Formats: sequence, structure tokens, C-alpha cells
Amino acid sequence: MSDDTPTPPVFVHPTADVEEGARIGDGTKVWHLAHIRSSAQLGVGCVIGRNVYVDANVVIGDRVKVQNNVSVYQGVTIEDEVFVGPCAVFTNDFRPRAQNPDWEITPTLVRKGASIGANATLVCGIEVGSYAMIAAGSVVTRDVAPYQLVAGNPARPKGWVNAKGEVVSRDPENPPAGLDQD
Repeated sequence: MSDDTPTPPVFVHPTADVEEGARIGDGTKVWHLAHIRSSAQLGVGCVIGRNVYVDANVVIGDRVKVQNNVSVYQGVTIEDEVFVGPCAVFTNDFRPRAQNPDWEITPTLVRKGASIGANATLVCGIEVGSYAMIAAGSVVTRDVAPYQLVAGNPARPKGWVNAKGEVVSRDPENPPAGLDQD
């Protein structure tokens, strides 16, 4: 939007639950049955789909699109302009147990412009690089480099994409020159 265009207000669907203390940026839309916990931070111009769960202390940047049925647990940071496909899941515990008094959150970071495909699972403790592309159904257990395309279970490098998400190389070992110039 240009500087002289007013930013639309926050929209929260009547069936959504936004707890007191959650911070939501202007122009963000929170849709049906979403649950935003207290102390969660959502940037400006985001779209939070139906039945999305955003846990306490999660940070989501500006212009992020989180599709239906996504769970974003405490310890996850999502930078600006990230796409999270339907039914994607983030974890935050390497050794989950119903009762563990020594439990500690293991953080996950998704960098600017990355895309996460439908039904992908991101195991905690990883960093997804800027403009990386995670294929649908992937189980990501390791860091993903900027502009890298990964797929599978476990996810493995399959090539490289540009900032538009177009595959520019199928050589998983050698990124083409100039990717960060897009």
C-alpha cells in the first residue's frame, strides 16, 4: 500500500478466539475457529486461516499467509512474507513425553519469503532460509538453505528456486549464481 492509503483494521471472525494480550497488526485477518494465544505477535497484513492455532510467544512477521489447519507452537518465529500451506505442523520438543518436568522449548526459525507446502512437518531446532521452498508432505529434520528446494521424508535437497518460487536448477549441490539478486 502507498503511504497515503489507510491500513485496514484487524478483522477477527466471530468464531475465532484471540486471547487478551495477543498483538495483531493492522490489516491482519483471523478466520473461522482460529485460536491466537496471549503473548502471540502477528504482523501487519497477515491472513490466518480457518482452525489455525498460534501458541503463546509465537512471532509471525508482516504479510504472512497461514493456511487452514496449521499449528504453530511456542518457540516458532516466522519472518515476513512467508507462506505456510494447509495442515503444516511445527514441533517444539525433541523428546516429547506427557510428563516431563525438564521439558525445554527448542526454537525454529523460518526466514523471509520461504514457502512451506501442505502437510509438511518441521521438526524443531531448524532454520528455513530466505525464499526456500519446502514441498508438500515433506518432513524437515535439518536446516534448509536460502532458495533451496527440499522434498521427501526426510526432506532432502532437490534443487533451487528464485524469489518467485520458480525452479531454476535441479542440481541439489550447486546453487546457481545470482539467486539473491531477484
